[in-house]
Amino acid sequence: MAERARLTAAEIKLARSLVIFEDAEVIAFAKPSGLSSQGGRIAAATLDDLMAAFAKPSGVKPRLVHRLDRDTSGVILAAKSQPAAAFLGKAMMARRVKKTYLAIVAPGAPAPPAGTIEAALARQDIGREAYVRIVDPEATGAQAAFTRYRTLKADAVAALTELSPRTGRMHQLRVHLASIGRPIAGDPRYGGALALYGAAVGRLMLHAAVLAFPHPAGGERRIEAPTPVDFAALAERIGR
Repeated sequence: MAERARLTAAEIKLARSLVIFEDAEVIAFAKPSGLSSQGGRIAAATLDDLMAAFAKPSGVKPRLVHRLDRDTSGVILAAKSQPAAAFLGKAMMARRVKKTYLAIVAPGAPAPPAGTIEAALARQDIGREAYVRIVDPEATGAQAAFTRYRTLKADAVAALTELSPRTGRMHQLRVHLASIGRPIAGDPRYGGALALYGAAVGRLMLHAAVLAFPHPAGGERRIEAPTPVDFAALAERIGR
């Protein structure tokens, strides 16, 4: 019970409010934008910290099996045991876990409106900040990265896109979309628009909408995270 005691009543309530699916093997959360998945530079509670709300009497708590950027909202999965974590980790490595994102990009629709972005990425640290750059596939530290995208609706200002990454590199979607001239709105790091339709964009408009994965107990599971109110309101403006 020591792990759970480290959380306040408000933090335990928050942790439980984020649950969108749970069974004997896994637990899935709808992570809000602004909540880090795991420890970072900001001295604030992370989703990993909040796992203590679900700790067993032995102190063992669920383990996150992947991450989302702090400002990305959406579905994130945790395993409730070491065998489940190992199973899901192997599924991730084998690319058997399918992720679908929604993003609002600007200006207007990508050209072509659907396609695949194949561009190797490498991390670059500048001071205390980490950036990702497109590099030659043969460059030191280069990692192959593939993103499929399609435009769901668009106007001259912005577009709502669906993204299906085949790889899971740091900042992959953000950098790939910026590379085709359609950075994600609310992303100053990679050139995203900070205002659309005459109003400020308050955060990164990237949402992990669906996660489909092989379940440790057998079969497949598909989990969908509700679209946040701010994201849905901006998406509604597109093409109006």
